[in-house]
Order: sequence, then structure tokens, then C-alpha cells
Amino acid sequence: MTEKPKDVNFFTKAHNVAMQIPYGMVTSYGAIAKYLGAAKSARMVGWAMNAAHNNAAIPAHRVVNRKGLLTGKFHFDGTNLMQQLLENEGVEVKNHQIVDLEKYFWNPQENLDL
Repeated sequence: MTEKPKDVNFFTKAHNVAMQIPYGMVTSYGAIAKYLGAAKSARMVGWAMNAAHNNAAIPAHRVVNRKGLLTGKFHFDGTNLMQQLLENEGVEVKNHQIVDLEKYFWNPQENLDL
């Protein structure tokens, strides 16, 4: 039996956290990485979300950068699909950035059991 690459396991863990983000809320790549015990792996979380953007079970559109920018928007079909999905959930977005990020921010460290 061959061992799975570590990044696949990390991707699965990142996807599992993303699936816990409540409707109408967002979190950041860094917050997921920190929750997973890999605080310097925000970029790896980004790659995990990119790998999941076509999987409706994983709400990758709810993961933004630490400033609330929709940096993953280019990986969604359509020009503004990521923004549209967030706005459909009631999240206010202006100029490709979450308005009042603190209002919509969901922190896995505070909301999930470690």
C-alpha cells in the first residue's frame, strides 16, 4: 500500500475546515493554516481551495486573503462568480474586497474544536 502525499492530506484537512464555514461568513487562508497547525502555509491553503473550486460541497468562495480581498476569484468560472456567490449569501463586496471584514469573519480557532 502506497502512502498518500502529505499535500493531499493537507488539502483534505483544509477542505474539511472550509466546509465548516457558515453560510454568509468568510475566513482567510491564513486562519485555516493556523488552525491546522501550519501557520506559515496560507499559500498551501490557497492551492487547496483552488483544487476545490469546482466542487460544490467545498465553499472555496468563502476563503479570502487576510485583508478580505477575493484573491481566488480568477479560479472561478465567470468574471465575478466568487463575488456573486458571496453577495448571494449576504456578504458585502466592493472592489473585489469584503466590506467590514470583521463583521463576516469566521475564525476556525474560535469556532472549531482542535
